[in-house]
Amino acid sequence: MSQPTYASREALKAAANVNGVDEDAALDRVLQAASRAVERSTRRRFYPSVETRVYDYPARDRGPYRLWLDGDLLEVESLTSAGVEIADYFLEPANYGPPYNRIEIDLAGGESFQSGDTWQRQVAVEGVWGYCDDEAAAGALAEADDGSETALDVTDSSLVGVGDLIHIGDERLVVTEKALLTTGTTIAADLAADNAEVTVAVASGPAVKKGEIVTVDAERLLVVDVAGDNLVVKRAWDGSVLAAHTSGATVYAPRTLTVVRGAAGTTAATHSSGAAIARNVPPGLVTELVIAEAIAAREQEKSGYGRNVGQGDGARELRGVGLADLRDRVDELFLRRRTGAV
Repeated sequence: MSQPTYASREALKAAANVNGVDEDAALDRVLQAASRAVERSTRRRFYPSVETRVYDYPARDRGPYRLWLDGDLLEVESLTSAGVEIADYFLEPANYGPPYNRIEIDLAGGESFQSGDTWQRQVAVEGVWGYCDDEAAAGALAEADDGSETALDVTDSSLVGVGDLIHIGDERLVVTEKALLTTGTTIAADLAADNAEVTVAVASGPAVKKGEIVTVDAERLLVVDVAGDNLVVKRAWDGSVLAAHTSGATVYAPRTLTVVRGAAGTTAATHSSGAAIARNVPPGLVTELVIAEAIAAREQEKSGYGRNVGQGDGARELRGVGLADLRDRVDELFLRRRTGAV
């Protein structure tokens, strides 16, 4: 998985009410397929990527002052024409970009796009490309990183999911898996194998974050709140088995992230312990569509691509009316129209 998905594995499991780890690989696959399908249908990518794109010298009917782009541009780092850097330009449309669909030379500056020996590939635009660059805070690194590690310890597992694109310093990384790491605390009293036992005393409440799925022995528990040194939980979470636990048992959380380094055109770099992590946030409707497409695809796979999904009394015809409506809404809002020379 070298590309991020527009919904995490965890979000899909919650939406589809999938428990356990048996389906994880299949869910990752359908999320990748659904995310790339949305990109193809909208002609857009909903995460930022650092790239250099080259263009022919602008067509004569538009003059040497306007360059139409073949993708969404968020930010320019360098603009050159025939090897000469251009400094005076505007990113358009000014009133409702980014993203921008064209670059126009500032006519007051005296510069223009130039042609070299030929008109081919004379303009180079280095910058950040993509429809949006919205992010949410996602905790911090719990260890120093030398720039080569592919397993990073973090402070809060509830804020990052498998498939997410995260941002640390100038580097972007794709999360491909999560593994258990001790939270540094233990349960402070025996806990019975009883679904009604939802208050868990721990040695240090602040060591655990609300929303994390913690593991004690072999049972997973969803932390719905933290009150002092007590965790309010849902027992036997994510397909695990309800069990009794004795005081002193270690509380684990999936805080070790397996990552692809230097993603989205960035370069792997060193990071200090405590470095802030941000998570890419695609438009909500795009995430909704990716989850819906992934659920439909997985249901079809399990039914052998028949018209009906489910078994016995739970069998039903998969018509996809709501899914088609959701696709239409996404296209209406996000389809990139072809403009200018694009």
